[in-house]
Amino acid sequence: MARWVNPKVNLKRKYKKAIELSLVLALALMTATLQAFKVFQVEKKQEKVEIKKLEVEEIPPTEQQRATPPPARPAVPIESEDEDIPEDETIASTELDLSELPPPPEKPPEEEEDVTPIFVAYDSPPEPIGGFEAIQRHLKYPEIARKAGVEGRVIVHVLVDEHGNVVATKILKSLGNNGCDEAAVAAIKSVKWKPAMQRDRPVKVWVAIPVIFKLK
Repeated sequence: MARWVNPKVNLKRKYKKAIELSLVLALALMTATLQAFKVFQVEKKQEKVEIKKLEVEEIPPTEQQRATPPPARPAVPIESEDEDIPEDETIASTELDLSELPPPPEKPPEEEEDVTPIFVAYDSPPEPIGGFEAIQRHLKYPEIARKAGVEGRVIVHVLVDEHGNVVATKILKSLGNNGCDEAAVAAIKSVKWKPAMQRDRPVKVWVAIPVIFKLK
């Protein structure tokens, strides 16, 4: 059996009319918006840029001040032979006694030859006569090092000439300022040396010699 519906309260009909009315309003709003944008115009505004001219001023060159020259050296007065010059303008003669001058300083003691070590090839090196034990026998232990208990090794670079003489020494390894370096050099010089041999002739060469300091 069909049910009767009142057309005044029929929601489906009202819903359809509401949609149609919304579409008409939306279309009218869109049309009005498009018409409004046609009337609207964007005005282009151009700004004028003012270019300023740079004025260049000429700068005068700087002058360097020269340093004032030193004053002239005073003239050295010289005794004149003219007798007409007044006495106050002449130089009185003085007598210089050279006998009272102190004696000249003594000539400083000649130092060892300052020779730069140069390697020289040899067949047999220089050796102390009596061996290295002879150097240790001539070694005098410094009293300062003995009291301080200093022990160690001093290495001395020794230049031995063709006749077996020590002509120069250089300390390669030191034990400090306690007299050990000087004692090692003195012990090396107190021993006669055999020169180094290059084939059949003696040559002057450098050799490094160790000197041992050991307390008994």
